[in-house]
Amino acid sequence: MSVPLPTQSKGSLRAAALARRDALNGLAREAAAQRLAAFADIFDVTPGAVVAGYMPMRGEADPLPLMRALAARGARLSLPAVVVRDAPLAFRAWGQGDALIAGPFGTRHPAETAALIVPDIVLVPLAAFDRRGHRIGYGGGYYDRTLAALRAQKPVVAAGVAFAVQEVETVPASHHDAVLDVVLTDLEGIDLRS
Repeated sequence: MSVPLPTQSKGSLRAAALARRDALNGLAREAAAQRLAAFADIFDVTPGAVVAGYMPMRGEADPLPLMRALAARGARLSLPAVVVRDAPLAFRAWGQGDALIAGPFGTRHPAETAALIVPDIVLVPLAAFDRRGHRIGYGGGYYDRTLAALRAQKPVVAAGVAFAVQEVETVPASHHDAVLDVVLTDLEGIDLRS
């Protein structure tokens, strides 16, 4: 008689995936950022479409080359800002070279004077992901709330950005967890839209 293995908790999956991510060296990280940019064609970018990226921190995969590739195809760029704790993120217009200010949790974002814009594509940082589009974030629920609010307004493509070493077999998902449409890693672009 086989005994089913207990489901791993999000916390243990997060810790293991982040440990694998943290073990990557600087050269691997730089090469990964360039390879991520090669997957820009996975998105249908019309002129003026808004792409929300993020400023990498704590060892996250760097989306900046990908963001530049999307801007070269006509996308307008934005960055997230925590405006109210435990609420959806706001997105402020951003261009390469624009000054950033410090935000909560070690984030950096455009000043309050930058225009608020609604993204069509959201690049989502994450701790772990699976091939069903489920992700584990850092536990604050900001992107789950944000994607739910955006998707209530219009269709939005959510693209997880990670290193391949952050993949797990199965993320234990809850009903309130936002599902990704795409996952981009340093090794492949996984399109989950069908």
